[in-house]
Amino acid sequence: MSRPYVTAVVVAHDGGRWLTETLRGLAGQSRRPDRVAGADNGSRDGSADLMAQVLGGGNVLRLPRSTGFGEAVAEVLDKLPPSGPDEWIWLLHDDCLPDRRALESLLTAAEQDPKAAVLGPKLRDWLDRRRLAEVGVTVDRTGRRDTGLEPREFDQGQHDGTREVLSVSTAGMLVRRDVWEAVGGLDPFLPIFRDDLDLCWRVRNAGHRVLAVTPAVAWHAEAAARRRRRITVSGDHPRRLDRRNGIFVVMANLPFRAMLWALVRNVVGSALRALLFLVSKQPANALDELLALGSVLGHPFRLLAARRRRRAGRKKRYRQVRRLMSPPGASYRRLLDMVQGFLAGEGPVDSAGRHHAFAADDEAQIAPEEPGAVKRLAGRPGVLLVAALTVVALVAQRSLLGGGRLGGGALVPVTGGARDLWTFYTEGFHDVGLGSTEWAPPYVAVMAALATLALGKTWLAVSVLLLGAVPLAGASAYLATRRIIPAVPARIWLAATYALLPVATGAIAAGRLGTAVVFVLLPVYAALGVNLLSGERRRARRAGWGLGLLLAVGTAFVPLVYPLFAVLGVLAAVAYGGVRKGVFTSMAIALAVPVALLFPWLAGLVADPGRILLEAGLHDASSSDSALGPESLLSFSPGGPGVPPFWVTAGLVATALAALLVRRQRMIVAIGWGVALYGVLAGILVSRLGADGARAWPGVPLAFAATGLLVLVGLSAHRLAELRAAGGVRKAAAPLVAAVAFSTPLLAAGHWMATGVRGPLTGDAPEALPALAAVTAEEGERVLLVRGAAFTLLSGRMPLLGEAELPVASEARAKVAAAAAGLIAGRGGKDAATLAQHGVAMVAVAPPVSPDLVAALDSQPSLNRMSLSESGGLWGLTEPVTPVAAQPESALHRPWLWTQGALALLVLVMAAPGRRESGQESAEPVAPAPAGA
Repeated sequence: MSRPYVTAVVVAHDGGRWLTETLRGLAGQSRRPDRVAGADNGSRDGSADLMAQVLGGGNVLRLPRSTGFGEAVAEVLDKLPPSGPDEWIWLLHDDCLPDRRALESLLTAAEQDPKAAVLGPKLRDWLDRRRLAEVGVTVDRTGRRDTGLEPREFDQGQHDGTREVLSVSTAGMLVRRDVWEAVGGLDPFLPIFRDDLDLCWRVRNAGHRVLAVTPAVAWHAEAAARRRRRITVSGDHPRRLDRRNGIFVVMANLPFRAMLWALVRNVVGSALRALLFLVSKQPANALDELLALGSVLGHPFRLLAARRRRRAGRKKRYRQVRRLMSPPGASYRRLLDMVQGFLAGEGPVDSAGRHHAFAADDEAQIAPEEPGAVKRLAGRPGVLLVAALTVVALVAQRSLLGGGRLGGGALVPVTGGARDLWTFYTEGFHDVGLGSTEWAPPYVAVMAALATLALGKTWLAVSVLLLGAVPLAGASAYLATRRIIPAVPARIWLAATYALLPVATGAIAAGRLGTAVVFVLLPVYAALGVNLLSGERRRARRAGWGLGLLLAVGTAFVPLVYPLFAVLGVLAAVAYGGVRKGVFTSMAIALAVPVALLFPWLAGLVADPGRILLEAGLHDASSSDSALGPESLLSFSPGGPGVPPFWVTAGLVATALAALLVRRQRMIVAIGWGVALYGVLAGILVSRLGADGARAWPGVPLAFAATGLLVLVGLSAHRLAELRAAGGVRKAAAPLVAAVAFSTPLLAAGHWMATGVRGPLTGDAPEALPALAAVTAEEGERVLLVRGAAFTLLSGRMPLLGEAELPVASEARAKVAAAAAGLIAGRGGKDAATLAQHGVAMVAVAPPVSPDLVAALDSQPSLNRMSLSESGGLWGLTEPVTPVAAQPESALHRPWLWTQGALALLVLVMAAPGRRESGQESAEPVAPAPAGA
């Protein structure tokens, strides 16, 4: 028989503390391997250099830190061509020291049993080298690992003897190369834990044998399982990862009927174990147990694909596999041990084998754990910034918290749930006001989707968007500028200053939900615009789709966003189109997507251009200033309630002016000031115009302007060093500029917290419609709600978001308005009859109730007072009421809704990130190394 050819593969990952002994043991083998190659998975402790020094630089493959063990072995073998039909692969971990005769003993056992394709040594503990770690491994039907050893069992020869087992560890595993390639090697989905069990199970299903060879000995530190080093192939806790992989391997390799029974046992067993963990105050263990099961069951297609790949021989060989698995009663005994441990006060320790617990005296060898995910997250500057802005917002909005209903200003008192909003958006005829077949405002669909995510609670979605606008805008600005402004302090300043602009505080005070949403999205527009103009072609195209989708969302809330951005987008495309290919196409996509998604509603805006200036919500003339002074424009203050005085944010302009002192980056200064002037001019124009009797609010244009200057200052922040080095006036100006810059967000936050929210928005909006009217009104009847000199038609309930903005036929509206005005003025005549013909059955007066108005209504012979108190009054019409008749919906309504949904889904898919490149470092070809090098 020819001499077998052995290829040894050593895989290292931060294993320098063990690797020296491992390589020494490899070099001292009595039967040396014929070639040796190594793979280093991004070690940071010099393991790669150590292997290169011993094995030779050309024999070590350097891979990314996230590479799993199986992937590393596959990469090495791809570089090493097979040497013949009798080649064996010897796998070694960096923390596995083989005995001098380990390889010789494994090859001897392989020669004695021709059917053996996988062989593994007896593993002892690295620290206490008399203690047994593994002599083959098996598993029960719930995926729990079983070594068959007692805790801290010493090796006295009681388990000696080569025998067939279900699995052996990859630490020291010897496997035939042809079998390895036939079964596909280690599954890359299992980068760590249970990859050995899965491989051996597939080898057995292929008709081969797996042997534990006790004359071959190796000492294994089990560094990953014992958390002696950090696991980087996954962010999950080792316990959760081990449990998930165990369930996955069993479910993927068992025949169908056995798999169904294993599924039931896993669900019930995991629930019981989680309960025991919770009762014994081990919530982390309970969470790991449940999330591990959920991770497998939550991806059924992945499990089905794995089962398809393993179907060969699965049913045929199951009888042989079953006798090697843990006895049926082992799982129940293990669960009983957990219960007994809990009753004894020890906590439900899972006795599932060495990968689930380690000795207390091993604690000293455990590598210091890095801060957990929560601690790392809480220590990040962006998180601290958002937390600080949240505290500022909560203090400033103290008067709005704890109320029954948010409303006032531009915000309709929030009522209804997600289902009501979806119904309103999708129905063809809206039984509100005078009745309408017009398209509902598209922002209703956005709010319905957000309310659905908020468990159907519209008030929660509105509260998060409006009251949380400041911290959300801060987070948006901080994250969106991470590629534009690399300096973290500059990004923090930019995000804090942007979040506390007068536009934000004014929008919250006046209940401007549309401006709040656009204010949060504006930094994302800027980031996507930069990617569109400067990214590589594929990335720029995705940015175009994403920008178009978010631009459609912003336009749905504030239609003015689209023309404002379109002008800047066209100018940018013209400027960059000749330099970068594909810019025109990407920008065209960004501008076309909102038109396609909002088409029916957008066509109505084109027919009535004045509505482009208005935003989502009610249009109250008292919430906008008739003319903005120069000091408001310089401080980017849109006027109205809730905006701070000039001196609070004037420092932003001063800081931007200081950027003119910087000699470099003239182009950035010009672009920043150009965007700012564009926004200010647009704000001046918008503030002079209006529609529907209300003057437009220039908050969004001024937010555009402020964004230009903030990005300019952020990009110029690192140039303060130039000012300090220049000498003279510039040197003296550097600390002054820094002080003025940081005073802006501090003053804005302090002023807002001190004064609170001053505006019409309230956290306890009253129920304007009397309860008697809501109960009495029948289908098709309306209630004329009078507020001072204004009126609203209600359909027996408070209006939902967007209902008050439905277009109404001008003729019918004029008739109702004239009749309502005459009725309020006590004119008499046919006013009540006109209202009754349009479905009005009752007249309600919202508080405060004017005595003159009461007298005027009481004087009307066609009105009958039903109730009157300080909370309002209600009168019923004695005239015959003609209910508002339902109108047939357009034949194109439903088809277009489906088309709109399909378009939105298409845009989401096109905007989603594509397949990422592997990012692996270029690997040098691996050449065979002399044995024992």
